[in-house]
Amino acid sequence: MGYRVAVAGATGNVGREMLNILAERQFPVDEVAALASRKSLGTEVSFGDKTLKTKDLDTFDFEGWDIALFAIGSEATKQYAPRAAQTGCLVIDNSSLYRYDPAVPLIVPEVNADAIDGYRNKMIIANPNCSTAQMVVALKPLHERARIKRVVVSTYQSVSGAGKGGIDELWDQTKGMYVPGQEVGASEFTKQIAFNVIPHIDVFMEDGSTKEEWKMVAETKKIVDTSIKVTATCVRVPVFVGHSEAINIEFEEFLDEEEARDILRQSPGILVVDKREDGGYVTPVECVGDFATFISRIRQDSTVENGLNIWCVSDNLRKGAALNAVQIAELYGNRVLQKG
Repeated sequence: MGYRVAVAGATGNVGREMLNILAERQFPVDEVAALASRKSLGTEVSFGDKTLKTKDLDTFDFEGWDIALFAIGSEATKQYAPRAAQTGCLVIDNSSLYRYDPAVPLIVPEVNADAIDGYRNKMIIANPNCSTAQMVVALKPLHERARIKRVVVSTYQSVSGAGKGGIDELWDQTKGMYVPGQEVGASEFTKQIAFNVIPHIDVFMEDGSTKEEWKMVAETKKIVDTSIKVTATCVRVPVFVGHSEAINIEFEEFLDEEEARDILRQSPGILVVDKREDGGYVTPVECVGDFATFISRIRQDSTVENGLNIWCVSDNLRKGAALNAVQIAELYGNRVLQKG
């Protein structure tokens, strides 16, 4: 049985990736609609070996459609998601609008698949922040074994997390370094991103943290366990695609690094590449286009009683956004629609 699936924001980085992943994973579709704003009306996008022309999101009728994947930002989502949901079409939203709504499930299928039952509240399911999604995939199996008390994470987030404008700015600034008279200033980011790192993603909050850092705290608690304490420092780095994270974990019980390595190897969505030799780890360049969350540099932290350090890398446009949304759609199809 196939489903009718709409992708809102189909001309953006994440929307295009959603279409790619639906095709790659052979998601059972009878019909796919590529939706965009009126200014992008008629733009062609790829879906497997097919080419789709975008339709106007503003006038689109969601009646009779099964699933809508949204990648259009919070303001537009506020307008269009309730309209789609009211027709009985499940909205899987990639924006931050509904993530902290207690009536809306926030799901990473490898971590909290049973939360799918909450879809009935509003016919909306939220996709987590890109930096949170890959981290909780790694945390959950370790938490089940030894109970996590505290997480200290530093992120190294690619410019694609800021959209096409972020990618263009890194490219243009890099070129400008070598072509006199073509220097490009900062507009998408607060400072030069080429050959630089910026410890600032999203807006600052009263306590001195940024909203990106706050998201990692709040979302980890909602997805994994409210008792876990999280502190984060989120940094934008001059990488086009792929987020990396250095994660320090403190457990209630002792967990040996070898056992942790074995647990992670057997956990869904994870690939462990951890050799203590030159190149025996994964970097962002190597994860691009892959579905997995990669874990490397697993080692004991001797500064606390029950501590581990891990290195976590994933394609942020995939697991951090589009892939997770499609996995939620697969979960919904298998657990809800097929039982009809």
